[in-house]
Amino acid sequence: MIHRKPTEIESLLAKVPVFENLKRRELRTIAGIVHRRQYVAGEYVFYQDDPGLGMYVIEDGEVVVALMEKDKIKKELAVLKDGNFFGELALLDESPRSASVIVRTDANLIGFFRPDLFEVIEKSPTTGLKIVLKLAEIIGERLRNTNQELAKVRAELDALSAKGKLASG
Repeated sequence: MIHRKPTEIESLLAKVPVFENLKRRELRTIAGIVHRRQYVAGEYVFYQDDPGLGMYVIEDGEVVVALMEKDKIKKELAVLKDGNFFGELALLDESPRSASVIVRTDANLIGFFRPDLFEVIEKSPTTGLKIVLKLAEIIGERLRNTNQELAKVRAELDALSAKGKLASG
């Protein structure tokens, strides 16, 4: 059996939670179908409300995830760097993007899109299932975190409301 050294893309993908449960052979398959793209500073990867087509992994560079208002940044939600990923929810559905992603520094991104996922599912159902289950786990964790944050905000609002009633009563 010949042992082949993993490519840079395979090594990078292995560190991305969506692909971390894949074996070397499966990573090689994914590395063979992803799309490498170069972006320049200031370029949009996608716009808020665009249809979701897939996810991106940052090979190198920085991007900003931002809420937009009439083509102007309303609020920066996150700055993502080498090895980070975004847009993974679009692998599961084509709902509109909830934010824009703008390249902050020249960047190389790796795209993995819905048709790529469906190709993997068709050719290797086991590999596809591993990816989909990991996506579900990531999304479930984010939903739990969001619910916890929402509960904190509700408790703070209830406390403020109670203080307001006491002060005015």
